[in-house]
Amino acid sequence: MSFPRIFRRSSALIVGLSVFIYMVLSQTQVFAASRNALRDTISNCLDSTALDYCNVCATPRIDSACPGQTDCTARLEIWAETNNYVALRGRKMCDCPEGFVHGLVLPKTSVTGVEDPKRPSGIWTFAWKIAQKYIANDLDKALVVNPAKHRSQDQLHVHIVRLKNDARQRLAKLPQSLIVSLDQVWIVAREMAQAQHLADYGVLVTAHPDRGYLVLIDQENMEKLYTEATCNKSP
Repeated sequence: MSFPRIFRRSSALIVGLSVFIYMVLSQTQVFAASRNALRDTISNCLDSTALDYCNVCATPRIDSACPGQTDCTARLEIWAETNNYVALRGRKMCDCPEGFVHGLVLPKTSVTGVEDPKRPSGIWTFAWKIAQKYIANDLDKALVVNPAKHRSQDQLHVHIVRLKNDARQRLAKLPQSLIVSLDQVWIVAREMAQAQHLADYGVLVTAHPDRGYLVLIDQENMEKLYTEATCNKSP
């Protein structure tokens, strides 16, 4: 075999390997970036008067003057905002029938998730107040934080969703605690997890039929198992 032919094959192999490595690294970077999408939203998209807002924010507010993309999933709808928290319309509501609700409540500071010691206790009270505006029946309301292994974002977010019709019967099989103040959620959830020797767990909060609130934990995706996390979209 001649030297030029060997050289050409070697060059092709190097080029192919380089392309493969580039694709792997690119996909890794995209994946890593996608886990920070909510954190980027908090940092770059809430203040539409910020310098160069339309270029810095990937999903501009629907009430901003940014041109271009008008798709529901590419625009930010803010339900409520305080100095500490913000409530957003979830992307899962896009193209859904009227009455379907899926909101997200986030702290404005960097908090990873249920495992983060900086998780704020006041987020549950704020989220419940928002849920009352969108879901009429207290017994239908659910606030959910997923376990680390079942979340797609590394910024704490509380899902505002409806319970499935049979959820309460199935949730009755799980350990649960009755609380009178939503500021107790993180403390009670941690105590329950320690009692069950769970290092990673999700939290679901709903109204007790008579008084107060129920706190439940599980290692599984409680949003998917017990709530109407997605809608049946029109064909």
